[in-house]
Amino acid sequence: MSTSKTVKNVRSTGEVAKTAIQVVERMMNLLDALAEQEESSSLKNLAEQTGLHPSTAHRILNDMVACRLVERGDGGTYRLGLKLLELGNLVKARLSVREAAQAPMRTLHKLTGETINLSVRQGDEIVYIDRAYSERSGMQVVRAIGGRAPLHLTSVGKLFLSSDDANQVRAYVTRTGLSGHTRNSITDAAKLEAALNQVRKEGNARDDEELELGVSCFAAAILDDTGKLVAGLSLSSPTDRMQADWLKALQDTALQISKGLGYKPKTTEPGSAA
Repeated sequence: MSTSKTVKNVRSTGEVAKTAIQVVERMMNLLDALAEQEESSSLKNLAEQTGLHPSTAHRILNDMVACRLVERGDGGTYRLGLKLLELGNLVKARLSVREAAQAPMRTLHKLTGETINLSVRQGDEIVYIDRAYSERSGMQVVRAIGGRAPLHLTSVGKLFLSSDDANQVRAYVTRTGLSGHTRNSITDAAKLEAALNQVRKEGNARDDEELELGVSCFAAAILDDTGKLVAGLSLSSPTDRMQADWLKALQDTALQISKGLGYKPKTTEPGSAA
């Protein structure tokens, strides 16, 4: 490739990146302008507030309407969309869960010496949003914050799947094909349903070397003030070091975190008097 073509391609790439950044900035300016309005706002007003040409503002607003960031009102007006509320609630839930969980997680880690993970569901995977960890773990898989794993291969993932109805579980099986990571992975729909029934019966979940050979996990549910499952707390340990009595400590810690989110357990629930 000639030098002139290389320079042209570099300029072209730079121009595309600059244009993309410019579009994002204009979108944010429009969102800020809409946020300042108590009611819907006209295209003319939004264009004036942001300094955009009406045709440019109209084009960007149409794209934002398509992804539900903005809603179109009567008379061609615009207002903030429900997608922002959904995202805001999701961020709020995750931040509040992390805040409520950090101190109890550290305490549980000191008690057991093992890795304690805080995870939430995102689609067909769990996402690790916090952890208490030490080098003593010795596990090959480091469940770093932001890491992901399939629902059916993890203890926390099974908690979330167990809260789904039969149709939702079947849809998950169809979408994912239940691919496995180890010889212990559940890759059969009937076995998965049996495992989920056990989770529903016992109120906790396990991963018996299904994600990583040599590593087992316990998981307990974290509930919000409405009783909704919002996160899972798990203890991961080399299988030969796992102790059965850690499950009770894990459940007590998950309940403590749930109470920090406003959850009020029934008096008949284990550990509810704590």
